[in-house]
Amino acid sequence: MFMGEYHHNIDDKGRLIIPSKFRDDLGGEFVVTRGIENCLFAYSKKDWQKIVEKLESLPFTKKDARSFVRFFLSGATYAEFDKQGRINITSPLISYANIAKECVVIGAGNRLEIWSLNNWNEFFNSAKDNMSDIAENLFDESVTL
Repeated sequence: MFMGEYHHNIDDKGRLIIPSKFRDDLGGEFVVTRGIENCLFAYSKKDWQKIVEKLESLPFTKKDARSFVRFFLSGATYAEFDKQGRINITSPLISYANIAKECVVIGAGNRLEIWSLNNWNEFFNSAKDNMSDIAENLFDESVTL
């Protein structure tokens, strides 16, 4: 399971260091794609295959299903680590996530999320004040955190 928050910079060539503790779980080749809320998602090949299977089960006759599949899969690309533990992020993905230089890489269970520092700070500051309401809506009384 991926968890934690790490701050790194992306260089002029679109290379970003992925924290070493995440590299083994991602594997030698993995997938980076557009995420939700203007961040990027990174999945191991095994978890990516599970996502693709779910997407393939969606009814193509539904407009929302077609739109989501197009959005999610058209941005997907395979990535590999170089000798310094960096990955190359394509310019369309950098543009989508509004990444300029400073990035935040977070573990989010079965995936990594790569955020621009500004987008992460905006998300975090808006979510932190609502976290008790969010938890109340997601969990019933039998769940203790």
